[in-house]
Amino acid sequence: MGLIGILLGLALLMWLAYRGWSILMVAPPAAIIVAVFSGEPLLAHWTQTFMSGAARFVAQWFPLFLLGGLFGKLMGDSGSVSAIAQYLTKKLGASHTMLAVVAASAIVTYGGVSVFVAFFVLAPLAHEMFRATNLPPRLIPAAVGLGAFTFTMSVMPGTPSVNNAIPMPYFGTTTFAAPGLSLIASAIIFVFGMWWLRRAEAAARKAGEGYAGEAGIAPVVNEMVREQAAPAGDFDPAELPHGKRAESGPPFVLAILPIVVVIVTNFLMALVVFPRLDFSFLSEPRWGGITIGAVSGVWSVLVALALANLTVILINFRRLPSVRETLDAGANSAALPMLMIASLVGFGAVVAAVPAFALVRDAVFSVQGGPLVSLALSMNVLAGLTGTASGGMAIVLNAFGADFMRLATEHHIDPELMHRITTMSAGTLDALPHNGTVLLLLQTSGLTHRESYLDMVMTVIVSCIIALVAVLILGSVFGSF
Repeated sequence: MGLIGILLGLALLMWLAYRGWSILMVAPPAAIIVAVFSGEPLLAHWTQTFMSGAARFVAQWFPLFLLGGLFGKLMGDSGSVSAIAQYLTKKLGASHTMLAVVAASAIVTYGGVSVFVAFFVLAPLAHEMFRATNLPPRLIPAAVGLGAFTFTMSVMPGTPSVNNAIPMPYFGTTTFAAPGLSLIASAIIFVFGMWWLRRAEAAARKAGEGYAGEAGIAPVVNEMVREQAAPAGDFDPAELPHGKRAESGPPFVLAILPIVVVIVTNFLMALVVFPRLDFSFLSEPRWGGITIGAVSGVWSVLVALALANLTVILINFRRLPSVRETLDAGANSAALPMLMIASLVGFGAVVAAVPAFALVRDAVFSVQGGPLVSLALSMNVLAGLTGTASGGMAIVLNAFGADFMRLATEHHIDPELMHRITTMSAGTLDALPHNGTVLLLLQTSGLTHRESYLDMVMTVIVSCIIALVAVLILGSVFGSF
């Protein structure tokens, strides 16, 4: 009965979330269903198990969500994202429109700008670019998606995304985990994705298919898509139109400077500064009795984003119409996604606490192929079912993180390899049709699943699966590098 309760709770969570119900409303009753079928005390699981799991997630990740929300909003309202996209378009030329869209999406998201901010700014620009070169707009989501939420979200070493940060406390790693494998995987995703886009572009031109949309499309986010998108990202889409945008953006050099600050500072903090400082005081009970390895990765990203936020403000202080309104919107944007993912973690905590969970644990670790394959499969399944990479990842790691770390030690697997397999696995099947990021990208592009999703499958799912298989093989043979 307990296992039936787990499946029913998960099914209810998935179905209502897909229907646009808020995860904040859905997760507690789903967790209570799990407790009911397990014969466990309901109120105790709600206030002690569910809320404890959710509270731990908030306590650990609120600073990252906050600084990330501020950075995304500042980069969008200052016109920096638009300036980067326009510069790349001009330099690459009309014959490389597809590459320009992918490159602009990749650069801003690798630098720490939320994918939702990127969508809101880049979708209208992409429509203008596609109209000018007479390309079918149905390919816009596949191009933006390839650049915004594949290799820059989960694969590239150093990316400050939440998805790349969540595994760090469990494996004692940094965002630069397994850099060699990360770069190989990123190249595979990029090359395969661009090959598909070029192929689709050539087929469209041969068939005489050109631009048939409306130029100057204004992105709109409705409430249902907001509820579906929020737990799949780190930015509340409702805050996208809030604040005041600059009338003109900065020059390209100034626009990209905050992104450079994020990357360079993160690298220096994680690999140069923190390893050379004495943090022995962290072993004291008042600081949680931890080591610097458990927090250095998170601290590095926080310092990088804090300096980048300051850089954006200093560069664009006279350009931003209202710094306060932009900062308010950026701060508010962090609250809903963080609480929604925390609720998913709370649901996972209840599941992990009931006796029937032992059956789930046995099933996960009985998969043939060793810990890496078990890790990859469990991440794919949970991310696909919940429609969120970060939520699925947090649930699995909260339940099995210590077990996977123990198995890594027993099988002499580098924790950095575990980190990279985790992020890549969560970033594959999460992009199924019900995924909030997919829904938001389609809506801001003014397109539908029927028009654009097949090409998205190839650029944001198939490409990532191919890269994941390559990393599993290389990591199993050569280890982490």
